[in-house]
Amino acid sequence: MNKKYMRIKRSTKIRSNVAKQSKPRLSVFKSNKNIYAQLFESNGSKIIVSASSNEKDNKLDNNNIESAKLIGKKIASRALDAGIKEVVFDRSGYIYHGKIKALAESARQNGLVF
Repeated sequence: MNKKYMRIKRSTKIRSNVAKQSKPRLSVFKSNKNIYAQLFESNGSKIIVSASSNEKDNKLDNNNIESAKLIGKKIASRALDAGIKEVVFDRSGYIYHGKIKALAESARQNGLVF
């Protein structure tokens, strides 16, 4: 079993528990170069808002904790503009530390409630 397979396996377990709740889902994906955050409807059929370090208007050069904090701030402000305050955090099988933790804490500090 390799690393990617185990992450996907954890992700399916997490997502099955998150899907039972009726709140929008804040999903996070990170690659080696970028970090992405998307806010889905409760049934998972539609993306409400999204933010990434790869956006045209302010592209971030580094994929580090500081850029994760900026993405957390962006997704929180866009969600509040869309009228969403309470979400469920889906870490997509990643361990809750480093960039994932920085993004989540930044989103909480800027108004989202997990």
